[in-house]
Amino acid sequence: MTALHIRPARPGDVGRILRFITDLAIYEREPDAVLASESMIHDSLFGVEPKVFALICERDTEGERQAIGFALYFFNYSTWLGRHGIYLEDLYVDPDARGCGAGKALLQAVAREALANDCGRFEWSVLKWNTPSIEFYEACGARPQDEWVGYRMDRAAIEAFVVD
Repeated sequence: MTALHIRPARPGDVGRILRFITDLAIYEREPDAVLASESMIHDSLFGVEPKVFALICERDTEGERQAIGFALYFFNYSTWLGRHGIYLEDLYVDPDARGCGAGKALLQAVAREALANDCGRFEWSVLKWNTPSIEFYEACGARPQDEWVGYRMDRAAIEAFVVD
């Protein structure tokens, strides 16, 4: 069994994190959607009072630790629960490393963060067509929330809305 290690992201991980984000966008059929730069990721994760956090999954390979995946999350809030929750923005494992337990280890690490911070919820979204991820999440005990419909405004829609 390959040894896996989960750790908080460090500033030196920014380039690898951006690569994971880009690879995830390609997997999700949006190869041109990533607008983030290394400096933007760095400022988000390591600037003054960061609002987003990342974990890196490494495995031992030939005496070295190699980054094979990441999870990026932030805290939200439930007025009904009167408590914070965690929203998992991204979870990604390199295709050649899938099946070794890295995804589950990352998901468990974020769940531990939720417990450590007295969160009432741990939530994320998955594309409807992404059957492998849906099956993975359900095998971990997650259930889809079909009573809510997600909505989004992109930057152009936000700008148009505030002018109206």
